[in-house]
Amino acid sequence: MEKTIKVLLVSSEVSPFVKVGGLADVVGALPVELNKQGVDARVILPLYKKVKVKYADQLKFLGWKMVHMGWRYLYAGLFSLEQNGTVFYFVDNEYYFNFDQIYVEYVFDIERYCFFQRAVLDFLGDFMNFEPNVLHCNDWQTGMIPMLLDAHFKKHGYHLDVQTVYTIHNLKYQGVHSTEVVKEMLDLPDEYIREDFCIKDRAINFMKAGIVFSNSVTTVSPTYAYEIMTDYYGEGLNWTLQKYAYKVSGILNGMNDLEYDPSKDDKIPMKYTVKNYEKGKAVCKKSLQEQLGLDVNPGAPLCAMISRLVDQKGLDLLLYVLEEILYDGMQVVILGTGDPYYERALVDIANRNPGKMCACIDFDGALAHTIYAASDIFLMPSIFEPCGLSQLVSMAYGSVPIVRETGGLKDTVTPYNEFTGEGNGFSFANINAHEFLFVTKYAADLYRNHKDVWNKLIETGMKGDYSWKKSAAEYAGLFSLITGIALPQPEAPKAADKAEPAAKKEPAKKPAAKKPAAKKPAAKNPAAKKAPAAKKAPAKKAEEKKPE
Repeated sequence: MEKTIKVLLVSSEVSPFVKVGGLADVVGALPVELNKQGVDARVILPLYKKVKVKYADQLKFLGWKMVHMGWRYLYAGLFSLEQNGTVFYFVDNEYYFNFDQIYVEYVFDIERYCFFQRAVLDFLGDFMNFEPNVLHCNDWQTGMIPMLLDAHFKKHGYHLDVQTVYTIHNLKYQGVHSTEVVKEMLDLPDEYIREDFCIKDRAINFMKAGIVFSNSVTTVSPTYAYEIMTDYYGEGLNWTLQKYAYKVSGILNGMNDLEYDPSKDDKIPMKYTVKNYEKGKAVCKKSLQEQLGLDVNPGAPLCAMISRLVDQKGLDLLLYVLEEILYDGMQVVILGTGDPYYERALVDIANRNPGKMCACIDFDGALAHTIYAASDIFLMPSIFEPCGLSQLVSMAYGSVPIVRETGGLKDTVTPYNEFTGEGNGFSFANINAHEFLFVTKYAADLYRNHKDVWNKLIETGMKGDYSWKKSAAEYAGLFSLITGIALPQPEAPKAADKAEPAAKKEPAKKPAAKKPAAKKPAAKNPAAKKAPAAKKAPAKKAEEKKPE
């Protein structure tokens, strides 16, 4: 398939190289699927220490430049490697990126990602041997790129055909710092230091700049795109988002189905499919109960939560009713790290309820897979959730989610309807701990006493398509819209091949046709004349598929 649109995704973290949160999963999976759909998608990220060590023998050195940073010029090296059919570029600078952790300290991180953004733009084009049609920027760490592209390059006649897409993964983290410091590091002209451009509360706001200067703004779910324009979820940028609402859209994230598939997962005690999930989940549940010191009780509903332990994830709601959940006969497993207050509170409750609860204050990837497979109910009482991936993974593993109706949780979990039997999980609307408790008790009751209903919920969840295919097609359509470049169409049969079926169908409609009719050259000529129309048809379809 011929590739027409060239896209460079820019991100501070990309799976499988470096991962802190869901951003890495998105930028790791999306370009791989885009490449399968005929888009030439590549990725650029910093060359962190752990990447340099792990992939030392695979990294190819492409060259270096001196990048202007305020009063200094600093070295930036460019490396590349190819994985899963996708080219990944890495920006090297040991002063900024030679750390064991990805994010170091907020003020220093502002400086680190100012350097990264300037280096990305300096490497575009001839140096990289890749001139993208679209720069796809992600979260605050890349928010200044659309403005810098305009101020430093387009104004001087460079990269005029490069369009920008800015994706908000989490509006809460915006990249805010002193105007004078950022202005100097990024060499911003005075005419760009404006309240309606990048200034918010008398400081430079990276995310605001990305919203204002990009050609298109996306969020990671349709509901979140609407929510962030309200006072409650807008984090102070809701008025800016409302002003530019014409270019804001929500595209739901997919799930990495290469990593999360219970039929192929080597990290769980027993692999299973939708055909034998009862046996598979029973084996996984028993194994997890033994491993974590819980009572080995197949009849106890096992509730799980795998999350960063922060207020966003609804930990206050959970803590308020957690002991009532345990008193009702459910078991609870929590895996994650975060706010020390929540870590201590969960450990205290677990210590008071041995055999019923385990708080694993850690992040263990293999254990996470086993928890997904072993659990019956998956808890996500988030205060806000831009998209969420855990609910998708839980459904793929046959763990029924209970979510609050917000962001991507609302878009992906259809609450069980006892009258129609529809649904793939449970939900509650308000930020209310007892509403959460009652829904959880209702789910546990169905688990214990209505196995036919429960099995249908599991099967509906496991049969869902959570891959990146649909989402990548929507991104490809968006890239096509803002660049005016048509997407490649599936290769159509040659005109001569198309003529044959037409010639064969003719006798079928006219049984009395004479023998010479089959030999007539004219039988093929009309079809051959129609061939140009057949080639134009796909282009018309591509136009129709453009997103609104």
